[in-house]
Amino acid sequence: MHRHEGPPPRQFVPYAVGALLLVLTGAGLLIDAYDDRPPWGTDIAYEGGYVQASRIRGYDMDGTRTKALLDGECALMERQGMGGDRAVHDPAAWVAGCLDGAAGRPSRNQGMLR
Repeated sequence: MHRHEGPPPRQFVPYAVGALLLVLTGAGLLIDAYDDRPPWGTDIAYEGGYVQASRIRGYDMDGTRTKALLDGECALMERQGMGGDRAVHDPAAWVAGCLDGAAGRPSRNQGMLR
């Protein structure tokens, strides 16, 4: 049996500290660039609207609510704050997702390739 002890601390510690500083700098730059909005905020907003409209469409027995969504209720819901925290990331994407969900179209975020 042969035991490998790894690099001596004189070599390992500086590289570990350097890697940690690099990661923290990258995280700081991302936070500075996006602040409270995550980089994928548009996708989050779109999916929020899509799911909301899909649920409404699923429970709409006579189709009146679905027709209202397509006729402008999606935008009205977003303006009234009914989109919740997800709509705040990108209100236009939330409305687009709501319209796609109400129309029964597949989500633009489905599949492996977008």
